[in-house]
Amino acid sequence: MCGITGFIDFNKSSSVRDLQKMTDIMHHRGPDGSGYELINQDEYILGLGHRRLSIIDLSNSGTQPMCFQKYWICFNGEVYNYAEIKKELEGLGHVFISSSDTEVVLQAYVKWGSACVDRFIGMFAFVIYNSDNGEVFCCRDRAGVKPFYYYIADGLFLFSSELKSFHQHKRFEKKLNLASVSAFMQYGNVPTPHCIFQNTYKLKPGHFLSFNTSQELNEDLVNPMRQKCYWNVYDSYNKPKLGISFDVAKQETEKILKSACDYRMVADVPVGVFLSGGYDSASVTALLQKDRTEKLKTFTISVPDIGLDEAPFAKEIAGYLGTDHTEIKCSHKEAIELIEELPFYYDEPFADSSAIPTTLVSLAARKHVTVALSADAGDEVFAGYNRYDYIQRYGERLNKIPSFLRNTIVKGMERLPSNAVPYFRNTYNFHNRYEKIKGVLRNPTEQQIMMSLSEQFTDAQMQKIATFNYDKLSTAYASKELKADFFSPLSFMMAVDYQTYLVDDILQKVDRASMSVSLEGREPYLDHRLIEWAAQLPNEFKYNKGEKKFILKEILHDYIPKEMMDRPKMGFAIPIASWLQNDLRHLVDQYINEDLIRSQHLFDWSVVGDIKRKFLSGKKEYDVKLWYFLTFQMWYEKWMS
Repeated sequence: MCGITGFIDFNKSSSVRDLQKMTDIMHHRGPDGSGYELINQDEYILGLGHRRLSIIDLSNSGTQPMCFQKYWICFNGEVYNYAEIKKELEGLGHVFISSSDTEVVLQAYVKWGSACVDRFIGMFAFVIYNSDNGEVFCCRDRAGVKPFYYYIADGLFLFSSELKSFHQHKRFEKKLNLASVSAFMQYGNVPTPHCIFQNTYKLKPGHFLSFNTSQELNEDLVNPMRQKCYWNVYDSYNKPKLGISFDVAKQETEKILKSACDYRMVADVPVGVFLSGGYDSASVTALLQKDRTEKLKTFTISVPDIGLDEAPFAKEIAGYLGTDHTEIKCSHKEAIELIEELPFYYDEPFADSSAIPTTLVSLAARKHVTVALSADAGDEVFAGYNRYDYIQRYGERLNKIPSFLRNTIVKGMERLPSNAVPYFRNTYNFHNRYEKIKGVLRNPTEQQIMMSLSEQFTDAQMQKIATFNYDKLSTAYASKELKADFFSPLSFMMAVDYQTYLVDDILQKVDRASMSVSLEGREPYLDHRLIEWAAQLPNEFKYNKGEKKFILKEILHDYIPKEMMDRPKMGFAIPIASWLQNDLRHLVDQYINEDLIRSQHLFDWSVVGDIKRKFLSGKKEYDVKLWYFLTFQMWYEKWMS
């Protein structure tokens, strides 16, 4: 895992100092070494920068930027099956001087061109430059585990693993993309391929971008519309469901998942596993510990005084499986103190509060290992989210309720704050769900249920909040790629989640949290072979009579007794409402006040102030909305001041 950055400057005003600053601000992504290469051509200057976190081939032969013949590469990530690809290339006459996967990626490109990515099993973002003919090839892995940002304006092309690199180049203009500001307030992140700044984009997962420096470099040449898709999750969802028995499906699912887990243990440094005690992480741990003589290193975080304590469950599972288990206890104070550091690492507005415990567990694990496997994407692949439960259980029923009756229920909910609802007010994430249910009741179509459960603010609400004019961004939430012949409410929601919430929330969170402490995170559930298989499984294998992740649970019950696993999903949520009312109240008043909001000319204070007032007067269902405002304001101060 590393950090990559660089530029192509047709004005030839960039310097090696610019490159060093762009690279070194990402020191946290690669503390083991740095590399800078400046290539002067007649028409432009090209710079390649790299921060190295040594994982495979710890010698200097793995140093980047790396050159082979006339080709240069800057690579971030891991190609887990590099040994097999290397052997194939050696059979074709290729000679290698290192044991790194970076050299394999480069020589694979030399041999097969863009088709090389079809052979890769892994997570990656890389740039390859042909110094002979000026060809540039930028690529991002299928699921989008590794980030890739780029900027293009006035004859300057910048790329990086993190936006903060761009701020270090003197010709980067940090002008807000106002449509992205609105999108952030709705989703808590800026959806791919868009970015918070103008002329700045994210390379889409499963896409590559290629161009020649002999062409005129302009905004039309390098933009999201010119990206070429080499892999799409809908290609698997748009196939007939497999006509196989459950036992056969279970056996093959376990085989693929085991292979995905084994591949992600490939490293020349210590490797551990995050074990929360839930089905996803327990399955990764169980499959890896099986047939291994050495004990896996497993890690669990516990912050008991904020209600986040899965440690007893994880400890029981670790004991049953026989892992070398470490329980990481964090205090309420440690969690609170971390919040003001987040805007540096999350250098685009980001509002998922679980970034806090994710960073804490990464920080603690880094003391023992350099690589940690986590179990993100189990929900997207095997139907684990509650929203899938909602649409399966209630979607059809809600549509049968007359609209006037549904609207009457919503009006009643508007008068009754979530904090006044007996029993449920103390359950996990109830206040946020209470607010979302209102949107579902207003319009219970599959598409609208998806939007209601994904948005904090509707389009109509954002029109009232924003003081600027903007065009709504085109995002994968509105995808029509799932063909009618293969449409089901469950497949629709899972495919959308795979391209939206997974990429822009979960993966961004894990990448920034782990990389903030120089820890490489690996995701077995994001092996493309797994989703290609799971997408074609009959829906009832994944969601069976109200049981989410059915096939995964059945696999795990062969390793861990069902009674040990049967408990409500806890999640990684923190008590945002309580924090905003107490520990973080000073930040709320500092960043969300009339003078500051009015001076920014972004949000209507009458609306923002009303949300703040309602929340502080007891309507806890406004907690996440207020948190979105707070995280944006803290980001704004860090990067726009």
